[in-house]
Amino acid sequence: MQTSQLVLVGAVCWDLPAWHGRFYPEDLPEDWLLSYYNTQFQAVYLPVSIWGAASSETWAQWLADTQPEFCFVLEPGLQAFPQPASGRALFATPEWEREYVWWLDEAPDMRALAQRIARQAETGQPLFVFSRSGNLALLEQVLTLKQVLGY
Repeated sequence: MQTSQLVLVGAVCWDLPAWHGRFYPEDLPEDWLLSYYNTQFQAVYLPVSIWGAASSETWAQWLADTQPEFCFVLEPGLQAFPQPASGRALFATPEWEREYVWWLDEAPDMRALAQRIARQAETGQPLFVFSRSGNLALLEQVLTLKQVLGY
């Protein structure tokens, strides 16, 4: 894992229809969505249907559109797709997820999350906090918690 960040926050995908006009400005071009997303979030969880279909050119663009410590967490699939050749693309096996991922929609308790972050900090390993639904209010709470905790 190539990140110095302890807590990385994001959603499943960045092109969520409910975010248009709410999170994304109305007039933002489609091809700027990931760059804009990366101004607020440090990671994205990508379903295999998205990352598995991406060409090497698409991957190169995604990597160019994001900051050097931005991470792409890849859902495993039944088919074998070639994983992008980048330390910023992490394959989320079930074992890896249990150790490094907090699913915000399933456990929105900020106190419990703060305790998990503290435990994770003891190991020096990052914790990825993702929202499956793209709940902006919860994501904003996590970003505030991250700031309050000094991460």
